[in-house]
Amino acid sequence: MTRTTPTTGRSLAQRYAEVRRATERFCAPLEVEDYVVQAMPDASPIKWHLAHVSWFFEALVLKPHLPGYESIDERYHFLFNSYYNSLGKQFHRPHRGLITRPTVADVQRYRAHVDAHMTELFHRADASGLPLPEDVIEVGLNHEQQHQELMVTDLKSLLALNPLRPVYRERQMTGPGGDVPALTWTGIEEGVYEIGHAGEGFAYDNEGPRHRVYVHACELADRLVTCGEFLEFIADGGYERPEFWLSNGWATLQERGWQGPLYWEQQDSEWLCYTLAGLRPVRADEPVCHVSLYEADAFARWAGARLPTEAEWEVVAERVPVEGNFVENEELHPRPLASDHRAAEGVRQLFGDVWEWTMSAYAPYPGYRVPDGALGEYNAKFMSAQNVLRGGSCGTSRTHIRPTYRNFFYPPDRWQFMGLRLARSAA
Repeated sequence: MTRTTPTTGRSLAQRYAEVRRATERFCAPLEVEDYVVQAMPDASPIKWHLAHVSWFFEALVLKPHLPGYESIDERYHFLFNSYYNSLGKQFHRPHRGLITRPTVADVQRYRAHVDAHMTELFHRADASGLPLPEDVIEVGLNHEQQHQELMVTDLKSLLALNPLRPVYRERQMTGPGGDVPALTWTGIEEGVYEIGHAGEGFAYDNEGPRHRVYVHACELADRLVTCGEFLEFIADGGYERPEFWLSNGWATLQERGWQGPLYWEQQDSEWLCYTLAGLRPVRADEPVCHVSLYEADAFARWAGARLPTEAEWEVVAERVPVEGNFVENEELHPRPLASDHRAAEGVRQLFGDVWEWTMSAYAPYPGYRVPDGALGEYNAKFMSAQNVLRGGSCGTSRTHIRPTYRNFFYPPDRWQFMGLRLARSAA
């Protein structure tokens, strides 16, 4: 991971406290039953997330760096290790929802135990000069922010299965939707550009090294694809016409019976979608969300366009400020784009709202080297059969995202806040 000096200027101890409190704020509306159940193999129970992010600090910070540290229960090392093979075996991921013990209260005590000893570590570093593994702690904080977003989307996948359509948090919704700005295009000149992280501030290892790429002349859409536009795709038989679909995508559609984005359902002639504020009519002006790479690619072909590469996306994103609809807004849903909204360089919604699928395979950059130790397993071993997404979402913290950030998921995945922006090659 890249060396990090907290960009806020606050101490690492303060940042630690802030990130941990953000996790607790997310849990405040939950009932104890909400913590335990696992909706699907790709998701995890909220209780497991709480324990795992604490396990990370225990396993990678406290045990190696705080003399005399003792775990509250050594068996947790097996239960809450996610995928770090170099640190030992792990409990089978699809069965995490079967772990009724330790209880939620036990996990909360475990979290408090870790917090107390992290505080001790910070105090010792201040008082006696005990070496502080700042890089590893910063990774742990960013790791917890990633799990905060996963908690949002995993909870949504769980509550959506409930026929009562539970409400996690109320959200104001006014009217059926307003006017959407006409889509325009922003050009990228042909040439050699540099992408990837360089300089100060935190970045994951997969964001570097900074390197040169050749980009052909192309154009990016100035905004995200909307639900209204996706409804047109559906109405035109988009889910019934194989000419728009990649072969694996068409097979997946047939196997899983997709008829629209995840959490959409049709009642009579109206499309509804489940949100964390409950079941709502689909708003035509909102960015379409919860679509797989296959659906995003099929829509782009239907629209006479394509998905951008991650290099094309980053070349534009580096020109604009990191602003958007993030988790701090507490909407937990993509926000409509006002018709009078304007942004620098003619592009809008590059950050926040939805993660944007790209056509780029998740692979190492030229010159990439896997970090030593357990953190080498954080990103590198997943560089296979996945695609890159960019920009963050309404579930991402604004303190966690940057133009070089590379998220990655498998093509059929769609339970995250995933959407798309169109691109096209220059004539």
